[in-house]
Amino acid sequence: MKKKLTNKEIALSIIVFILGMVLFMLIVFSTLTLNEGGNVFGYIGDHVHNFVTVAVTIAVLTALTFVYFWFENKTVLSKPSQILEIFILFSISAAGYAVVARFISPVARPASFVAMMLVMVSGRRDSIFLNSVYAIIMLVIDRYANEQAGQAFSIYVSYASFLATFCSGIVAIFLFKNIKTRLGSVLAGLVLLVPVLAINGAILLTTTDAISTEYILVDFLLYSALDCIFSVLAFFVLLPVFEFVFAHLTPFRLRELTSDNAKIIKLLKKNALGTYNHSVVVAQLAEACAAAIGEDPELARTAAYYHDVGKLKSPDMFAENQSEVNLHQQLTPELSADIIRSHTRDGAKLIKRHHLPEFLADVAVEHHGTMPIKYFYAKALKMSDGELPIGVYSYNGPTPTSKIAAIVMIADSSEAATRSLTDRSPEKVEALVKSLIEERMNLDQFADCDITMRELSIIAVTVATQLSGVYHSRVQYPKLTITKKSN
Repeated sequence: MKKKLTNKEIALSIIVFILGMVLFMLIVFSTLTLNEGGNVFGYIGDHVHNFVTVAVTIAVLTALTFVYFWFENKTVLSKPSQILEIFILFSISAAGYAVVARFISPVARPASFVAMMLVMVSGRRDSIFLNSVYAIIMLVIDRYANEQAGQAFSIYVSYASFLATFCSGIVAIFLFKNIKTRLGSVLAGLVLLVPVLAINGAILLTTTDAISTEYILVDFLLYSALDCIFSVLAFFVLLPVFEFVFAHLTPFRLRELTSDNAKIIKLLKKNALGTYNHSVVVAQLAEACAAAIGEDPELARTAAYYHDVGKLKSPDMFAENQSEVNLHQQLTPELSADIIRSHTRDGAKLIKRHHLPEFLADVAVEHHGTMPIKYFYAKALKMSDGELPIGVYSYNGPTPTSKIAAIVMIADSSEAATRSLTDRSPEKVEALVKSLIEERMNLDQFADCDITMRELSIIAVTVATQLSGVYHSRVQYPKLTITKKSN
């Protein structure tokens, strides 16, 4: 679904792009004058044409990046923090390049760090484009810096570094997009050594002018290995920081959020065990459905774990957490409906209060859409003489805006409804799930997300299959007492 930007969002995105560009330029110029001490302004004056070249390159490529997002992904432009994050990544990497080049070797610079980070915090297509932009900028900076250094082999180092950054970055993007564990990141880092060695070897070790005592074979191998090691180490150190500051849902973060040690999950298990058990089953259903239609299974699983956390505010008011006493018997239907529907908003607030990603809050507030709360509406009808406005007994919405939110909506209602069935045969469960989906379609609950009829059919079959496995019939055990004498 194409996102339309408001005039305010457009203006703000332009301002943030300019601020990010200025920040990046300041970091770059600082690295270029690293060796000048107190003569910085004099040095800039003597080489003003080089600084202008670098500044124009950064400005042009920044403008190109804005145009790219305008046509390909306006969602980024609507989030100033995401724009700023890109420039912070570029700035950190440029500073790291300069430090490693000065104190170790240009060959040892972490060429694929930016790509590793980008693919974890943005889409694959965006990462490929941004990695290309970064590689070009660093090539221009390298040519300027090496020109001032007056090194005979500088041109070869510059182009080897450019190709290593670009090619190893592309490989990293395709590798790290599917990485789910820290060990997998280490192994992927070892794979990145292949393109780095191939590029550096082809350009540096086969060029006569580039061969010197500094580039003997042992040093070459060591520096190429350090390139990958520094990239992976920087990735491990900085990714958790970016996950927290910018609330990203990386595969590592998703697993942390669904572990038993996650703060809200611990609260659910302690104060709302019934809701926790319900959420575990819904998570299983959502994960299977997401995989079946090509969505992110782990993201769906995590969203399902957190979809009902708003019930923590008043856990005893919800059936799955009650024992023998139903507190709603003492309340009017209107008040009961208000308490029940408030758990979606309360869940979103709780998620935001714990600085968790906004996507989880969106699913929490959307998973009931604007569906009526039938039990209390029916109860109110019995107590009244005429018709009642159903809106008073309905959730406030909004309706699902993503496929995963729609999946959680279906899984949530299907799990709750299946528990009330006396006959849980696969045919009955499938018929129930299809009726729930059809009801939501008739009430326009999927109008704001781009889910298709084919995907809804796949979800219906998947949910029914999973629920039949969870609530399958069991053999009736005989009433037989075994004692020691029976042996």
